[in-house]
Amino acid sequence: MVNTTIQISQSTRSKLAKMKMQNESYDDLINALIDIVPSGDDEGEYTEEFKASLMRSLIDIKKGRTHSLEDVKKQLGIE
Repeated sequence: MVNTTIQISQSTRSKLAKMKMQNESYDDLINALIDIVPSGDDEGEYTEEFKASLMRSLIDIKKGRTHSLEDVKKQLGIE
């Protein structure tokens, strides 16, 4: 395996270190986190771009960066 260096903040490294099992490499941990994202559904395999957008969307939901259907209807004047 060819190694590379990526720049992450100290706080990100600390979070990763807490998640990492003893003797597990950061590469293994990052790949395990990536594998959490579903690879597809009944309609077929997801593209890498779609999987990345799905992951970002789940993060938005977790951080409360969403709008309820009712709010969107009000904004559009549909109610």
